[in-house]
Amino acid sequence: MNKSGRIVIISIVAVFVVLCMAYSNHFNNGFHFDDSHTIQDNVYIRSLKNIPAFFSHPEMFSANPLHRGLRPLVTTSLAIDYWLGNGLNPFYFQLSTFIWFALLCMFLFLVYKNILQASIVHPWAVYIAVAGMAWFALHPVNAETINYIISRSDVLSTFFIILSLYVYITFPNKRKLYLYVIPAFIGVFAKETTAVLVIILFFYILLFEKKLSIKDLFNTANLKLVFKAIIQVLPLAIVIVVTQLILSSKSPGIGNAFSGSLFYYILTQAYVWLHYMVSFFLPMNLSADSDLTIINNAFDDRIVVGLISIVCLVVAIFKTSVKQETKPITFGLIWFAAALLPTSLVPLAEVTNDHRMFFAFVGLSLSVVTSIGLWLIKNEDFIKTHTLYRGAITAAIFLILAGNAYGVHTRNKVWETEESLWFDVTVKSPMNGRGLMNYGLSQMAKGNYAGAELYFTRALPFLPNYSTLAINLGVLYSAMGKPAQAEEHFKRAINLSPGTDDSYMFYARFLKESNRLTEAQQVAEKAYQINPSALMTLTLLMDIDNTLGQWDKLSEAATQTLNLLPNDKGAQAYLNAAKTHIPVVFVNNQPASKTLTAEDYLNVSLNYYNAKEYNKCIEACEQAIKLKPGYADAYSNMGAAYNMMGQWQKGADACTTALKFAPNHKLAKGNLNWALGELKK
Repeated sequence: MNKSGRIVIISIVAVFVVLCMAYSNHFNNGFHFDDSHTIQDNVYIRSLKNIPAFFSHPEMFSANPLHRGLRPLVTTSLAIDYWLGNGLNPFYFQLSTFIWFALLCMFLFLVYKNILQASIVHPWAVYIAVAGMAWFALHPVNAETINYIISRSDVLSTFFIILSLYVYITFPNKRKLYLYVIPAFIGVFAKETTAVLVIILFFYILLFEKKLSIKDLFNTANLKLVFKAIIQVLPLAIVIVVTQLILSSKSPGIGNAFSGSLFYYILTQAYVWLHYMVSFFLPMNLSADSDLTIINNAFDDRIVVGLISIVCLVVAIFKTSVKQETKPITFGLIWFAAALLPTSLVPLAEVTNDHRMFFAFVGLSLSVVTSIGLWLIKNEDFIKTHTLYRGAITAAIFLILAGNAYGVHTRNKVWETEESLWFDVTVKSPMNGRGLMNYGLSQMAKGNYAGAELYFTRALPFLPNYSTLAINLGVLYSAMGKPAQAEEHFKRAINLSPGTDDSYMFYARFLKESNRLTEAQQVAEKAYQINPSALMTLTLLMDIDNTLGQWDKLSEAATQTLNLLPNDKGAQAYLNAAKTHIPVVFVNNQPASKTLTAEDYLNVSLNYYNAKEYNKCIEACEQAIKLKPGYADAYSNMGAAYNMMGQWQKGADACTTALKFAPNHKLAKGNLNWALGELKK
């Protein structure tokens, strides 16, 4: 190996070392956003036995009926991660994505190297390839995709696109075997955007094999060459299209809540493209959920500037395609545009999303580093004779890559928790109702109900008809001891989205916690009819059926749960209860292994009280009283739990009963005085 080869290898190793360092703080980052229904609540990824069914059952992709589709390669990889981590351990999910990303970068270097060395006859061509791969690998924008676990679909599809292109370029003598089609075929099972490879490969053939410029395509003398290029990509196109049609025929498609004008959506994409281009050089304002909406004015400054930038992009594509050495720039710009076409022409709920830049930046990285590399080659003699100039260039390269790596490391911190991520969204995208709502959720989870109410209220003007926000308001007011307001929001959520199960499920849970068991059962059964694989609904139904002693219904719910999760201990306990007609009792969320005494239930109630699960505390107290009527300690605990929920009259009644049986009960006296004091206000 010569000196140049050793330098290249050392450079590549250095890039991957820096890549590992940049992402070293992301491996334990949690689940976010759509991860909830595709991973956390998706019971199907919990068994490797389901893998074959992932390729034909769209309901296994997501627990949310509105987001069901077929991306079986993604779902399979998630099931493997679940198995490796023995549960929902974020480390294995993050590690898996990172490994795929590292492999992608390795093959990306090889593709860049082949393209650049075929176009630029200069020893520095391989170094330009290393620089392009490094810039892409360490770009802060990519942290949006790497941290967002379900966006692995972008990583996988891009990996197989690059692998397919690598096989096509590297093994020209094997093309008759169509080996390059295999990676593309696999990529379709990750994401629909794999179809963009047809456009990419078509222009690769025209630019680098047919030696045509973009202008030449409009010359009738070159029609035969263009036709030959079409014939060359036809097998790939047929495989991708047929595979995608088969998948689409089995799938209702991924949910899309687009509402607006298609014309203005497409116009808005002109500004979005400009935003993406600027973000490549200045990734300063990244947001997990942008507040940009459709711009409904064709003469808006943003659209005008965006359209001008697209015109400049087209001009650059035409001009750089004339010379062989600048064709990598052309190819990269075409890649950038082609990668953005699917989300620009097919209207989506969000007009922009930072993780859409991932695939597009593969092309833009090639264009940018080729432009810089050609400028350096043009000034080679000057650079070689001026030490200070060489030092400045080296320092600039180091600062760009180090700055990007630091940006990745910093962005990883934002993605660490739900609270950190959505707080960042509220700052970067203050008019995004979903971001405000999700940050409010993070506050509710930590018991900051006032903060949650503030952010939910701020979100309302942006999401006046969003059923999920109505559900969250219901959950919040229930936790705050405001049942009337809670019920109002739960009912509103059902009216806004009568065809989804989550509105019914959360309302049923509220009714159950309010001891309105018969109503709770009826509402929960509606949720079950809409989505029979929702584990939260099944768990709630089993709990209600067990309490009501409705053994046939309990058996049905437990059996369905065991069909989804064969080893679920809770469902097995419920099924046994249905057979023996003896209600199952849970201690700290685990089936009791012995018959519990009143004292046992009292201890359970204390544990629930300390865990702030006040409804369960009350239920445990009620069980204790059934076994030991007149149990003052149980009435006292019950009164304390009601007080914590703001249900002061019930708290006063329970404490009064405790004092009836134990007049000197100090805790009961204290809780009674508290409740009476609040009732007087």
